[in-house]
Amino acid sequence: MNIKQIEKIVAPPPVHYVGDGFRVHNFIPSTPGLDMRRMDPFILLDYNSKHFFPPSDRPRGVSVHPHKGFETVTIAYKGGVAHHDSSGGGGVIGEGEVQWMTAGAGVLHKEYHESNFSKAGGYFHMAQLWVNLPAAHKLTPPKYQHITKDKIVKVALPGQAHALLIAGEYLGHKGPASTFSPILFMNVVLAAGQQTQLNLIEGDTTALVVVEGSIEINESQTAGTDHFILMERKGETFSLRANDDAIVLVMSGQPLNEPIAAQGPFVMNTRAELMEAYEEFRTGKFGYLEE
Repeated sequence: MNIKQIEKIVAPPPVHYVGDGFRVHNFIPSTPGLDMRRMDPFILLDYNSKHFFPPSDRPRGVSVHPHKGFETVTIAYKGGVAHHDSSGGGGVIGEGEVQWMTAGAGVLHKEYHESNFSKAGGYFHMAQLWVNLPAAHKLTPPKYQHITKDKIVKVALPGQAHALLIAGEYLGHKGPASTFSPILFMNVVLAAGQQTQLNLIEGDTTALVVVEGSIEINESQTAGTDHFILMERKGETFSLRANDDAIVLVMSGQPLNEPIAAQGPFVMNTRAELMEAYEEFRTGKFGYLEE
């Protein structure tokens, strides 16, 4: 058994707001040791820990903005999010659902609290991950995947735990999301006292977020709610034990090992491509989306 060890455990960084509706801890790329190169192919992780938003007649969120060269993956744990983009994609996700937007060649989009949630108020708990696109697919047409709860695949794990598989393949099961590079994206659910073992691919970038509860990794180190765990690339197998009922977001992906040129909402391979993206945005080539 080739054990995958912990590289670091990161407490949630200070919060900041994206727009007025997303109160996030940015783990990737602003945390030391979690830069885009080390976390390849994952280039951003904004984690909105559980937070109560009071009722509002105007949905909070982020107004129209551009993206090019990557994908955004948003998973809802509490609350609801509405999305619209200039390619015609859009929808509303509720608890346990996922939005997977491929920006590709360029798109405008906006994200807001779902209107009924805004009016009622309540707890809001989300994670948004940006996944880099390989150079060969940077200019793929934009698309939108709405992954409802019934599409997410439940996978039995050792020790009576289970995983909710969103993307990638695990134990003979395949998640519903289509991806452009090999990625595993799932929530592992453990009751208090349950222990399970995960077997992932050596060399991949592997990280965990403790969404709920407290866990022990490899029977050695403990991580509490809202903590981020980066695993070493070396090794394949590690164990998780729940100190109390726990949900753990697991992300693991094959590094692209390509040049990264990133600035603001664009992630390309060269500086010249970045400048081209800004020019395309300035001249309206990403389409139109009403505020």
